[in-house]
Amino acid sequence: MSSTQAAEVHVHRDDVGSRMGMWLFLFTELVLFGGMFILYSVYRFTYADDFHIAAKELNTVVGAFNTAILLTSSLTMVLSIIAIQRNQKSLSLLMQGLTILLGLFFMVNKYFEWTEKFHHGIYPGSEELLAKNSGEILFFGLYYMMTGLHGIHVLVGMILIAIMAVATKRDLINHSNYVRLENIGLYWHLVDIIWIFLFPLFYLIT
Repeated sequence: MSSTQAAEVHVHRDDVGSRMGMWLFLFTELVLFGGMFILYSVYRFTYADDFHIAAKELNTVVGAFNTAILLTSSLTMVLSIIAIQRNQKSLSLLMQGLTILLGLFFMVNKYFEWTEKFHHGIYPGSEELLAKNSGEILFFGLYYMMTGLHGIHVLVGMILIAIMAVATKRDLINHSNYVRLENIGLYWHLVDIIWIFLFPLFYLIT
C-alpha cells in the first residue's frame, strides 16, 4: 500500500454511520427511560393521593431552576456546533465550556436538594420514609431512581463534552469534521428532554 493510500485510509470517515449509531443508542436510552415512565404512570394511577402528598415534599422552585439551567445548556451546546461549523474555534470552545458549567450547576443544585431530603430522613430504607404510606414510599423510590439515573447521564454528558473540547482545541474537531460534537450534542439534548418530562411528573403533580 502506498503512502497516499495509507493516508486516505487514515482520514476515512463514515459520518452517516456515526450519526446512525448515535440515533440507535439514543433509541435504547428512550426505551430505558420510557419503561420507567410507564412504571411511574401505573403507580401514579394506583396511588394518586399518596403521590400528590409526596410531591409536596419536593422544592418546585429548585426543579424549575434546574429546568431553566438545562434548557440554557441545550442552547449553548447548539451554539458550540454552529460556531465550529463557521470555523469559530474559540467561540465553540467557550460554548462547550458554558455547557459543562451549566451541567455542573444542575448537579450542585441536585446535590443540595438530595441533601435536604436526607437531612429530613427521606431516603430509601429510612425509618422516616418507611413510616409513610405505600404510595409515598413508591414515589420517593421512583424519584431517587429516575433522577439519580438522569444525574448519571448528566455527569457522563459533561465528561463527553469535556473530551470534545479537548479534541476541538487540538483541531481534531473542526469546521470540516464536527460529527462527533454533533453526536454528543444529540446526547445532551436527550438528557435535557428527559428532565423536561421528569420535572412535571415529580414536581408538578396536582
